[in-house]
Amino acid sequence: MSDQKSLISKAFFAFQNEAPQHAQAWMNCVQGLASATALDEKTKELAYIAVLAVLRLESGIPFHVQAAKKAGAKRDEIISAILLGLTPAGHSVTQVLPAAIAAYDEE
Repeated sequence: MSDQKSLISKAFFAFQNEAPQHAQAWMNCVQGLASATALDEKTKELAYIAVLAVLRLESGIPFHVQAAKKAGAKRDEIISAILLGLTPAGHSVTQVLPAAIAAYDEE
């Protein structure tokens, strides 16, 4: 399985390196919101993947697919989370499927 650093997008890596104070402030917000959720880790990651798919934010998919897998999500659950957005967002959600499948199948 990939190490976490290799799953971070180039854009987010640049954000962390070039604007460390902003990145830290952002991560504090992210961590605060994550701790406020009533969802278990697997459900939270599946929901996050669904949102990323609707927004076509492919760069975040590998990291969150691996997090979902680590939390117990099965391959078909990852695919179902992505395709959940078909009705409200249309076929565009399928754009992240290749990245999601590759991330899940990675050893």
